[in-house]
Amino acid sequence: MSDVTLLLSVIKRGDTRAASQLLPLVYDELRKLAAKKMSDERPDQTLQATALVHEAFVRRVNVDQPQEWNSRGHFFAAAAEAMRRILVENARRKRRLKHGGEWERDDVELLEIQAPEPREDLIALDAALDRLALEDPAAAQLVQLRYFARLTLAEAAEALGISPRTADRTWAFAKAWLHRELS
Repeated sequence: MSDVTLLLSVIKRGDTRAASQLLPLVYDELRKLAAKKMSDERPDQTLQATALVHEAFVRRVNVDQPQEWNSRGHFFAAAAEAMRRILVENARRKRRLKHGGEWERDDVELLEIQAPEPREDLIALDAALDRLALEDPAAAQLVQLRYFARLTLAEAAEALGISPRTADRTWAFAKAWLHRELS
């Protein structure tokens, strides 16, 4: 049993000190995951990768409401889901009129530089993932692990407890399904 898995089981029992011991063990990996995800976001994104890591950690490691973690992979899958939710909430908040929904920020010094738009709309992807979860929950979980947690197909298969071949078939189905939904 890894140190991470051991600490997760201690946290489940309500030990508040274990949460502070867990963060240093998972921080670098969570930070890389968040930095990669943030690099796919719009250039005017104000949320920082560090803030994303801390918010996701706080949401997933709550000593007052302990959760059961089956493994290290299960924890990282939950962290990826938390990051997805945080990014979607942030995108929705920015679209509200109260927060300047229709206005776009222009940096005078960068007006001549054109940054490419992101390949996908995060809110549309979130809605499509919710619809996919109704049709095929395993496929939706696999997409979350691959896209948001940046796990390889083999790592995602292990986290979900399925064979690599099943993961491969499910991944092919999910990609085709999402392509159709988002086109």
